[in-house]
Amino acid sequence: MTGGEILIDGVNIKDCKLDDLRRLMGVVSQDPILFNDTIYNNITLGTGGADDERVVEAARIANADNFIKLKKDGYETVVGDRGSRLSGGERQRVTIARAVLKNPPILILDEATSSLDSESERIVQDAINNLMKNRTCIVIAHRLSTVQHADEIIVMEKGKIMERGTHTVLLSQGGIYKRLVDMQQVK
Repeated sequence: MTGGEILIDGVNIKDCKLDDLRRLMGVVSQDPILFNDTIYNNITLGTGGADDERVVEAARIANADNFIKLKKDGYETVVGDRGSRLSGGERQRVTIARAVLKNPPILILDEATSSLDSESERIVQDAINNLMKNRTCIVIAHRLSTVQHADEIIVMEKGKIMERGTHTVLLSQGGIYKRLVDMQQVK
């Protein structure tokens, strides 16, 4: 099947201006996009700016405020090219803080925890859970622990939808999803 349409609040996205669509969405990807600038400026990037209080609150929600305060220059710490002066988990939490600050109605999480060690993944996943509240989220993940609480899970293989349903429904069907859950030992 190659047909269909994508609607946001009943409006076909083909009828929307690209800038308007971008304003509705926030993205946290596998490879955080950071610039050789301060942590503060990386958090406010693309959000239209914000006061210090809102930036700090966004960092708190993203579980980033504590590590930022431990840096010598705090929020004025320069992150280096592509965030090279931060750990993977720190980079990810800065991009999550950016998404929190933007506060988009639609959030796209593209393998947001896939490149992290277990401890960083737990901290980042907690931040993502905070961010996902009360909004539409599209989560692309191979780690099934990140999607098990979703309202609907769509299992794709070679570009085709193979299964769809909740975690419980998909487990009971005993198909691809169940096999993947068993392989990953997700409870």
